[in-house]
Amino acid sequence: MKFSLNGSVTYETFDALGAVRVLDYRKHRVLTFDSVFEQSKIARKKPWLPVHEYNRAMLLPLAFHEPTHATVLGVGGGVMISALHHMLPDCRIHGVELRRAVAEVAHEFFAMPDDERVRITISDARPALQKIPPGSTDLILADLYNADRMSPAQAHRRFVDQCHQALSDEGWLALNFHLAPARDGTLIRHLGRLFAEVFLYRTKSNNYVIYASKRPVTIPPSDDPALDALEKRLPIGWSGLVEKLMPQVRRVSSTEETPA
Repeated sequence: MKFSLNGSVTYETFDALGAVRVLDYRKHRVLTFDSVFEQSKIARKKPWLPVHEYNRAMLLPLAFHEPTHATVLGVGGGVMISALHHMLPDCRIHGVELRRAVAEVAHEFFAMPDDERVRITISDARPALQKIPPGSTDLILADLYNADRMSPAQAHRRFVDQCHQALSDEGWLALNFHLAPARDGTLIRHLGRLFAEVFLYRTKSNNYVIYASKRPVTIPPSDDPALDALEKRLPIGWSGLVEKLMPQVRRVSSTEETPA
């Protein structure tokens, strides 16, 4: 998220990849690597409540299936981990973060949970994915960004293959994407070959979330009581988020095929 960042520098450190800064501005706290792009943002009194629209949108798979294990690739300020931890008391969460300094800042300044349900691995996402047992996680949230751009790994077929292998039969993949993928492009077509459903969400800031589900699903109506129940657990406007889901690919199952 690109902004002209205001606020005071609460903390700053450096590692081999550059700066890690924490800024406070009014009621919010921001993680930034270059003081131009917001990597993470929280309301300091409610660190478990995502502020950015794309963070809220990445949680939409929970409207279809409640995971017992979730994997977050790219921890950043721990926004996704905090939201999952708050909303799903029985869910185990594995976070993978490339930079140890970032994970330490998430714990110290962004109230990322530190208990037996949360495990953090300091690693590049790709070798970390290789070590995840097949079918062992129900949800993968991939948000791999450096100071100013998305990691190209998220668009590679091998990365998608690894995510698909790690996911359970009810599994969902959500990718925070920097631009609109072509509907007939390589990535969407590859997702369509592996997954039963592919959806797209466009945020107001013109980045996108791509979703892929292993099972066919039906988008719930905005007045579905299940969405109201989710809103009570995590108030992020579930109904409005669901309304913006755009189907991209749907694989027809054998039970849905028209008889000859």
